[in-house]
Amino acid sequence: DIAAASPTTITISGSDYTLLGNLTISENDAVIIDSDLTLLIDADKLITVFGAFTVNSNAVTITALDENAPYEGFRFEEFSEIDINNAIIQYGGGLRVLTETFSIDNCTIINNVSGATTSAVIQLSRGMPQITNNTISFNENPAIGSAANSEVSAYIFNNTIEGNTTDNANRPQINMGTTMANEQLQIIQNTIIGDPNLSNVGGIAIANFVGGPINVDIENNIIRNNRYGITILGPVNSALISNNIIEDNNIQNDPALGGSGINLNAASAINEVIVTGNQIRRNLWGITLQDQAAINMGDGVSIPGVNVFSENGNNGVTYALYNNTDKPVPAIDNCWIEGQQSTAQQVEDVIFHSVDDPTLGEVTFDPFLC
Repeated sequence: DIAAASPTTITISGSDYTLLGNLTISENDAVIIDSDLTLLIDADKLITVFGAFTVNSNAVTITALDENAPYEGFRFEEFSEIDINNAIIQYGGGLRVLTETFSIDNCTIINNVSGATTSAVIQLSRGMPQITNNTISFNENPAIGSAANSEVSAYIFNNTIEGNTTDNANRPQINMGTTMANEQLQIIQNTIIGDPNLSNVGGIAIANFVGGPINVDIENNIIRNNRYGITILGPVNSALISNNIIEDNNIQNDPALGGSGINLNAASAINEVIVTGNQIRRNLWGITLQDQAAINMGDGVSIPGVNVFSENGNNGVTYALYNNTDKPVPAIDNCWIEGQQSTAQQVEDVIFHSVDDPTLGEVTFDPFLC
């Protein structure tokens, strides 16, 4: 329809469509791609959506007309309705998502650069967007992000995320700010793999710099080969880190700058971060706590521990847990040295707390597993 109305905007050759001008989808209009095709977009061209944009076919590729001359990307305005399925999106400037009504499923988002967004290849602004079953790899910016002062409680499920932030900036592959007050940000069952050549890139970061709410569930993820695994900066309203495999997040190899499997750093504490059932191996640090961060790693009552630690250390010293706060830490029923039946002294040796520095809070680790 667009090609017929404006042949200088879109040309057609078989199932190849070439977009030669900027395209704006107005508030009461919809573009629906429901058959297999390739959409080739000319350099620096932008698709802006005020209405609806739907991709729902088996094999749709959205790419640059010239891979060396990326298109600007997509800008999905507030109140637009976006539903993208089974597409390859590559060699563009990313997805700037200003709407609450956004879902992307079973897509491959690869080799994108800065353009419509400079913060993440999928940059979110509000609401509860759905990002499921995708492969997001080798993009110049982080895979998924939101602004520090936005309220985004996304559902990020079962994605394969690898080698993003190829500019090697100090940004993680998932880089989120504050959330909605009564809805959780859910980061569940994703695989987040770093590129050892990108030594500044972390795994997951949740940052509360503006005093807004943080409600987050980080569960059943595999996080490997990043500068660090998971970090939460600032106070939380509700945070659960459970049943993740967090391994070999040590690629920068500088313990003064990173390398924690889990790092919590807060100038003040609203509530504890609950950390349970994780497997934390071969990071420079297992878990590090800074400033006034509060954690519950097993209280023997309602919160199970069952975290497993193995070979987290630097400079020849093993650090399963480093409590660099003055707060007491409940940490009952955890396995502190995997693969052996430990003594209390052996567990003590891999925990840094009040015994090592009387200004620090005590870690209660007995009874312990393994």
